[in-house]
Formats: sequence, C-alpha cells, structure tokens
Amino acid sequence: MKKLQMIFNAKMLSLLALLAVSVNLFGNTQKGKTTKPNILWLICEDISPYLSFYGDSTAKTPNLDQLAKESLVFTNCFTTVGVCAPSRATLITGMYPTSVGTHHMRTAIDAMGWGRRKYRRVNSKKAVDIKKDTIGEYATVLPEYVKCFSEYLRAEGYYCTNNYKTDYNFAAPVTAWDENSTDASWEDCPEEKPFFSVFTDLITHESQMWTRRRYPMTVNPDSVPVPPYFPDDSIIRNDIARHYSNIEVLDERIGKKIQALKDQGLYDNTIIFFFSDNGGPLPRGKRETLETGLHVPFTVRFPKGVNAGKVEELVSFVDFAPTVLSLAGIKPPKHLQGQVFLGEFRSLNTRSYVYGSGDRFDEYTDKIRVVRDKRYLYIRNYYPELPRYKDVGYRKKMPMMKQLLKLRNEGKLSDNTALWFQTNKPKEELYDCIADPGNLNNLIEDSHYAEKVNELRSALDNWIVEVGDMGSIPEATMIEQMWPGNIQPQTAQTDISISNKEISLSCSTKGSSIAYILSDRMIRPDLDSGWQLYFEPIELEKTKYLYVMANRIGYADSKVSETLLLKIGQKIKIGSQLKDKK
Repeated sequence: MKKLQMIFNAKMLSLLALLAVSVNLFGNTQKGKTTKPNILWLICEDISPYLSFYGDSTAKTPNLDQLAKESLVFTNCFTTVGVCAPSRATLITGMYPTSVGTHHMRTAIDAMGWGRRKYRRVNSKKAVDIKKDTIGEYATVLPEYVKCFSEYLRAEGYYCTNNYKTDYNFAAPVTAWDENSTDASWEDCPEEKPFFSVFTDLITHESQMWTRRRYPMTVNPDSVPVPPYFPDDSIIRNDIARHYSNIEVLDERIGKKIQALKDQGLYDNTIIFFFSDNGGPLPRGKRETLETGLHVPFTVRFPKGVNAGKVEELVSFVDFAPTVLSLAGIKPPKHLQGQVFLGEFRSLNTRSYVYGSGDRFDEYTDKIRVVRDKRYLYIRNYYPELPRYKDVGYRKKMPMMKQLLKLRNEGKLSDNTALWFQTNKPKEELYDCIADPGNLNNLIEDSHYAEKVNELRSALDNWIVEVGDMGSIPEATMIEQMWPGNIQPQTAQTDISISNKEISLSCSTKGSSIAYILSDRMIRPDLDSGWQLYFEPIELEKTKYLYVMANRIGYADSKVSETLLLKIGQKIKIGSQLKDKK
C-alpha cells in the first residue's frame, strides 16, 4: 500500500509540474491583460517514430534533435486512424471519426485546401460493396454542435492560419481560419494578437517515395534497418533509404521554421507542437491499425525548454484540440471527446487506453476497431473473411510495393512477410508492442493473456457505445442521411438586423457559423479569404460595405449577402430590397 501511495504521489507531482509549466509561463501582464501564448503546429506526413530521440538514428536530424532536447517527448502518442483524412478530421474537431462520420479515407473534392467547396452528387444510391467501394465524392455533415476548434481560438482573439493542407473529409469553413493558403503564416498576425499557426510539410508523404526517385539520397541503402516483415534486397533497401533521406530534408525545413521564429523574437513566446499525421509510408505501415500505422512521433516545446523530458502517458489525436484550447486559457466545450493533457484545464487522470479504427481506405472497405494500453494492442476484425492486404492502387506506384507483389506471386515471401498477404484474418488479435513491435506474434489464443484480452475487449466495447460508433452504417446509407436525395444541403442566407449603431447577424440553419467582411469600398470578396468570424454584434463606424455568408460543416455555403451600404440616416440596400432604417 505504501509503495502504491508513493507511485501515486510521484504521478501527481509530475502532473502538477506540467500543469504549472503550461499555466504560469505566460502569466506576465501587459496593460492588465494576461499575455496568451502563440501556438505553432509543425506537422509532417507519414512517419513513425523513426527519429533519434525514439532510438532510431538512421536519419541525421540535428534540428529535430535540438527541438526534442528542449521539448516534452511523448513516447506513446497515437492517431485515431492510420491515414490522413480521418486523422486530420480528428485533429480539427476534437472528435473521434467514428462518432461524427469522418472515418472513411477521403470523401471530398477538397483534398488539400479549403476551396472548391462545390461537391458533385454521389453517383450511386446502392449500398456499399464491402469488398470494393464505389462511393462518389461528398462532404461529411457533422453534428450541429461540432466546429473546427480554431473557431474557439478566433473568438478569443487568436489569429489562426493554416498552410496549407486541410483534408478533413469536409471543406474547411471560412470561419475556421483567418488565412488558409500556401502563403498563410504567423507573419501576418496583428501585433496585438497571439497566433495559432499550422504548417504541414509534404516531403515525407508516401507519394514522395516515387516522385523524388531522381533526387540523390543522403542515406546509404546499405546502412538502413530492414524490419523483419520485409525481405532484405536492394529494392526494399532503396525505398527505406529514400524515406530516411526525405526525413533529413524535413529536418532542414523544420530548422528554417524554427530559425524564422528566433529571428522574429517569437521563439520564447511560442509553444511548438511537432508530430506526424499518421504512421510511416512503407507497405504495412500507413493505412494499418497496427503499431506501424497508428504510433507517431510527438513533441511539445515550451519557451526556454521548461520541463523538457520523456513523457510516457498515453495521448491520442482526439486530445489535441481540447489541449490547445487549455493552453490558450480557454475551457474546452463539453462535447469534445479528447482529454486535456496540458494547460490550465488539464485532467488529473491520465489515459488508460487509446482507440483506433479502420474503415474505407480509398477504394477498399473493411471494418476494424482497436484499443491499446501502454503495452498491448487489441484488434477486432469485423470482416475476418477479407484479406489483411488491401490492393490500393495508389501505393502500387512505390517500387518496393511492386517488388512485394512480385515475390508474393512467385511464392517467394518469408513467413513474416506473407502474414500481411493472408487471404483472411483472425477475428481478434493481441500483440505485445514492447516485446514484438512489428506485431508479428498474435497472442490471442495464449491462455496466459486471457485476463488482458478480456480487459481490452471490455474497454473497446464501452468505447464503441460511448462514442456512438457509426461504422455499422453502410457509407451510402450514411451519405443519404447527410445528403437527402444525394444532394448537398445548403446553409440558409444570413439574417441582418441593425439597431443602435450595431449589426447583429443570425442564420436559421442549426449549427451554422457566420463570416463577414467590412470594407470602405465595394469589392468582390474572395470566397476563400478575408472573412472574419462573427461572434458578437458589429459596431458601425462611418460608411462601410458589409458582406456576409454562413456555413454549417458539410453543407454548401450560403449565398453571400449582397453589399449593404451602412450610413446612418440613409436607406439600406439589401440585395434588391430597400428598407428604411428606423
């Protein structure tokens, strides 16, 4: 009992130390106001913890190494889905993909940026073929209470930018970001505001395995580690070396971002997150619900490197949104499903489990749910009759994927490699991720682990009920529910009310957000930039033109209200109607 009490006290001291760091670092005041921290997300694509501060020094990454020395290095961080679009939907909403309908891999035309918000109708009303998905493009309609969490930051005075990938399974509403483009940066932030800036670097993305094939490699193929589930030949080694070489380029780019912060005097007033959106790009990594698909690197640097060190607690991507709000001193809304792990509203209870899912990956559909504690990974396969390997066309551009398929067809794969190509899979799997990081030895039938299996089964069952898992709904049916008649619903036009030299805006569409632009002259507003988030009445100053639009996530934008000439004592023109101002 005494030993348990000592362990508990040590955990509490650690939690309180982290809490003190994130609450007090920015407690200085200016003109009686608390200075809020800047927050920067440096996101890379498709890497597992293949970095020196996780024990893999193959790639030389001096900039990331230095950042890690000054950071909290989270050793147990996991995405919710091992591929980008559902993963990014989690990050921006603070909701599990399976609970809001964003669990399939890419649904929309808006794959990269926030524009192109006109979606085609879904081509088929038929139920999804579980073996091959024929679903057309659509935007996920989120529950009315779900917003991009950056809206909460904007409402509290943050200048929010995204450069440039969104890929949320819905088009980012104009209310989500002050600036969202390839040019978006903290550098345009007004001096009086703190910023939240997101940068995504594509250099380590899966596609760079073949598009950069003519670039010189900085990592020698003879020096790379070859996982036990791959054959050891020159083609495999070359692709592994290409990935590590891309990581070295990423390091250079991260170094330039950090230097820019330093040059502008912002480095020690900025909290820096570094992480990957999902696991590594090699076959049997990305898209998998194994360790290789879900486990990602993650570091958080506080100014002056305060409290840097390893953190072993479990963290999920669903925790990021409420944690950023907490770091900004904003109490997270109750509907967010993540757990705050830093900041003013940090939970004093650490996670026991993280959860993941796998549904449609590009043209192939399955249904898999997973739960992991600090050591064991439990997998539930709802369609054991389907193969583990999904013959996704996109990744067959990779030389080593072609080589694996060639060896499979020739019957030359080792047992470890052949596991991935089994024509079916067990209903349940259990892996010891410390003793077996490659997840090759399924312990589900070993009686020594019966208690652990029952524990994780129960945890997964409870989570599925708690989040309202939508995975049992065929995708075509889900689309019909979101888009009746397979036609995208549209947000109602904004109502404008003027009284006492103030404008109030409202929209009858439940869950909608409203954006506006004020201008001294008549303009043709860009539908993708310049919009301010409306959250309180606007005070009239002199003569201005007002442009208004509204959006609910997954709906088409409302029509932009035509120019409204604001001049006290004059008539106000709204579209083709004339109204006397009273």
